Amino acid sequence: MTDLDTTALERALNRLPLGFRGPGGVAGVVKDGKVVARRAWGFADMYRRLPMTAQTRLPICSISKQFTCALLLDQFGDPATLDDKVRDFLPDYRDPLPTVSQLCHNQSGLRDYWALTVLHGAYPETEFRREDALPLIASAKTGHFPAGAHYSYSNGNFRILSELIERGTGRDFADLLAERLFAPAGMATAILSPNTRVPADDVIGYEGNDDVGFLPADNGVYWFGDAGIAASLDDMLAWECHIDATRDDPDSLYNRLSAPAFYADGTPATYAYGLRRDIYNGLEFTGHGGGLRGFGSYRMHVAGERLSVVVMFNHGTSAFNATTMLVDAALGLDAEAQGQLPRDWDGLWLDEAQGLVVRTAADTTGVKLHYGPSSAHATLSSGGIARGQGFSLRKEEDGLLMQRESENLTVRARRLQPVEWADPTVLAGRYWSAELEAHLEIEARDGAAFAVFEGLYGKGPMERMYALADDVWIITSRRALDAAAPGDWTVLVERGATGTLTGLRVGCWLARGISYHRAS
Repeated sequence: MTDLDTTALERALNRLPLGFRGPGGVAGVVKDGKVVARRAWGFADMYRRLPMTAQTRLPICSISKQFTCALLLDQFGDPATLDDKVRDFLPDYRDPLPTVSQLCHNQSGLRDYWALTVLHGAYPETEFRREDALPLIASAKTGHFPAGAHYSYSNGNFRILSELIERGTGRDFADLLAERLFAPAGMATAILSPNTRVPADDVIGYEGNDDVGFLPADNGVYWFGDAGIAASLDDMLAWECHIDATRDDPDSLYNRLSAPAFYADGTPATYAYGLRRDIYNGLEFTGHGGGLRGFGSYRMHVAGERLSVVVMFNHGTSAFNATTMLVDAALGLDAEAQGQLPRDWDGLWLDEAQGLVVRTAADTTGVKLHYGPSSAHATLSSGGIARGQGFSLRKEEDGLLMQRESENLTVRARRLQPVEWADPTVLAGRYWSAELEAHLEIEARDGAAFAVFEGLYGKGPMERMYALADDVWIITSRRALDAAAPGDWTVLVERGATGTLTGLRVGCWLARGISYHRAS
């Protein structure tokens, strides 16, 4: 194991407020089972001058998922014992149902229910109550891939899991978390805090940046087992110390969470039980991030070095980048080397199988990929392959080959010829999705196109709509109930034998392949 570089770590901690600018944050490091660094800076509420401290409880957001899975294993042992209960949450599902393990591993194929709130007309500031979630999840009729085939992030998986735990035990989910996980780990102040309108310790999350300023985020989401826990830095460091203390026990919950998992075809999975398994700078780690509008967090556990790092912000700056900076400093590592400068990597492509647009853009450090909810970065190697975290890109004569190893997915995308403008009047009208039982209305106004979704939560805000190529459009969705927002919705025009527009296929990475037919 590598010795701790205390000088470099102290220097990196000092750089956090300047390098990751925002109202406030906390960061801590555990090495060999001991807290070796903890830092808090800035303010939990800038208007009331409420300081950020190591005891301030912040939403850990999707880091909650590993605790949900740990509680599932603690209470039921083998997840398969609950498989026959999944139908209770998906009564109209026509595809083969996912197993409980596939829910835990994000292999269910279920479209993300937070992304679907956009298509059902929810405003970003809508109050989303606990009772609003299950009817939306229950409305699913198909998935966007067969269960077990691929990875796709879906918060609904963990919403179902937490409801299964509560129903199966007959006990309150929050009480079980406190008794079975928080208390044994020494997480003295961690709680289930699902209502984002009433944050623990009155902490405020902020949207914006130094260019436009920071404003308090308006969150109305009711989380549960998908992202509902609030914890302080001291709580999270206690969790990391508990992981280290139980590292030699094969039956410890974290070792069970970290056990190998596989796809249905036998390929090893890089995500399971609410944990991502990955490699950074040659280090194998387990970890997870979390985000709510105005908050960002990441925790990384490098078992081979007995090292854990936790970073949490009350603003949207990349906690992952801050975490890896501290990992590099703690172990005296050089940052990952930059690749070659890319040339001719600006491109627009179509992944027809998933129904999604792929955009690539070269910058001074590599290739930026736009495909999921947020952009991803890749560096170019000598073989002409651009490699990023969990994916690679290679240009071919007739298109783009994208290997998404972390999803067990190979994408062959054809190049599109961009258009400067397309007449939106051909799209104008009202559309109906039988899958969602929801409407989409497109309006053309003096050469511009706008879309509005209508469903379970009423009629939503007007969204901007732009033509990218012939019969390929995008609807932007930069703000939504959840963070990160779905991003761009790809809209593919479908035509009949005579060339007449008959419908649309709409999707984003979180929710793909949704068909709409023209209603008027």
